[in-house]
Amino acid sequence: MARIRLKSYEFRRERERSWRKLDQLVTQAEQHGVGSLRGKDLMTLPRLYRGALSSLNVARAISLDKNVLEYLEALSQRAYFTVYGVRRHLREVLATFFARAFPATVRQLRWNVLLAGVTLMIGTFAGYEITRRDSDRFYAFVSPEMASGRDPDTSTESLRGALYSTDHTQDGLGLFASFLFTHNAKVGMLCFALGFVAGIPVFLLLLTNGLALGAFWAVYAERGLGTEFWAWLSPHGVTELLAVVLCSAAGLALARSLVFPGRLPRLASLAQAGRKAGVIVLGAVVMFFVAGLIEGIFRQTVHDVPTRYALATLTAVFWVWYLGFVGRDRRAA
Repeated sequence: MARIRLKSYEFRRERERSWRKLDQLVTQAEQHGVGSLRGKDLMTLPRLYRGALSSLNVARAISLDKNVLEYLEALSQRAYFTVYGVRRHLREVLATFFARAFPATVRQLRWNVLLAGVTLMIGTFAGYEITRRDSDRFYAFVSPEMASGRDPDTSTESLRGALYSTDHTQDGLGLFASFLFTHNAKVGMLCFALGFVAGIPVFLLLLTNGLALGAFWAVYAERGLGTEFWAWLSPHGVTELLAVVLCSAAGLALARSLVFPGRLPRLASLAQAGRKAGVIVLGAVVMFFVAGLIEGIFRQTVHDVPTRYALATLTAVFWVWYLGFVGRDRRAA
């Protein structure tokens, strides 16, 4: 027994200095990142790691005491993630996502985005034209919950007053706006999820959403409030509807990989498209949040029609610039 203890002591005494140095470097990297290590330490770290692994193998072979084995195993695991693991701060991950991954992925699926946008526009114009010709069709496109008392039977004064309402608690356009935001967010998520069933429901949801939007447009336009209606909707609607379109484009990407997998196996093709779709949906969720802020703050405080259109224009220009050009000079992560 004394001989085993002596062997263990001598083994630790000869190598403990390098273990402590490795422990120190790994702890510094864990707390402050690998970038905090000096150049000399970066060169030494892999050598110390290999030395710790060699010591662990020897310790197991000669059956050293349990404490030494547990220490070396824990140190080797920590050193492995420091040497080979990609450790990134949250701010770096977010910066990479929004500056490279998200806009680059949207550009890769630009034809899906265009197809989804055109489908939504077709539904909107169809809903407007059908409702303009027959106002009773409004009830076929819009549920009572979504209408919130804003239908062809509502007086012009009530419709106009709701466009400029500042009362969050009244049963007016504030309630309708909240419902519309929730509705569009649900539609966006459904369009993404239903991409797994060959994409047909994605088009149906886009058309249905467009028909409802067009029906509201027709009701307000009939009372001479079409310009004011779009001034109310556009500041947050540009971002909100674009997020719906992006979710739909992600759903269509899944549908395409499922129906036309190409040279890859169907599951591999679906997994590849799913990674791209996931990036777009995460970005769309942030866009829904931004739209909610605009709707909740700007719409309640700014009633000037030109100002509302100015913000809508700036928002549209920003998204065109951001999704179309940001990150083009860098490799997408």
